[in-house]
Amino acid sequence: MIKKVLIAEDHESANISVQKTLEEMGIVHADYVYYCDDALVRIQKGNQDGQPYDLLITDLYFDKDHLIQKIDGGTALIAAAREIQPDLLVLVFSAEGKAAIIETLFSAQNIDGYVRKGRNDAKELKVAIGQIAQNQPYFPRHWVQLLKQKNVHDFTRFDITIISLLSGGMRQKDIPAYLQQNKIRPSGLSSVEKRLSYMREVLNFSNNERLVAYCKDMGIV
Repeated sequence: MIKKVLIAEDHESANISVQKTLEEMGIVHADYVYYCDDALVRIQKGNQDGQPYDLLITDLYFDKDHLIQKIDGGTALIAAAREIQPDLLVLVFSAEGKAAIIETLFSAQNIDGYVRKGRNDAKELKVAIGQIAQNQPYFPRHWVQLLKQKNVHDFTRFDITIISLLSGGMRQKDIPAYLQQNKIRPSGLSSVEKRLSYMREVLNFSNNERLVAYCKDMGIV
């Protein structure tokens, strides 16, 4: 359940809009900052006080001004935040629409959701937050359509490893222990679940069995 949220957004209008959306969802404990450095300080303090944030909502790009920042953007903030709190849920809220950049955020940064700023973005934010609260990643609609049109996926070593384990009969919940024993990262159950969900979404499969069968047929595993 998501109770405590941190918003990192340097445009005041967007910041207020996200706060209002959270209030409408009944999430009353929401802090906001305009700088990435301030966001990291809040995350550090929350952990030190034993009151960590459940969700970080961040933009990707922050305008530069007279205040020099060590962390210059959302991507760097996500990495730094996860160093402090590995299980922190992350939702990116940005105007960026390039498929390659969004895909990297899911595959390399292991984000939990992405909402593109634009028409009806407040409604989409509600759906995304609700889905993330249920431990389900949220993929932006326009990006999913692009991927389905391409119908391609570049399997990483991590992808092949977890699919091979499933193919060999290992239960999904037992995969993290294997990854930890073999020093394969990421190794958390949440990372495994999100990666499998991502592949199913990209390749348009409804379950892991179909995904595994496809990988076998294609000679991937």
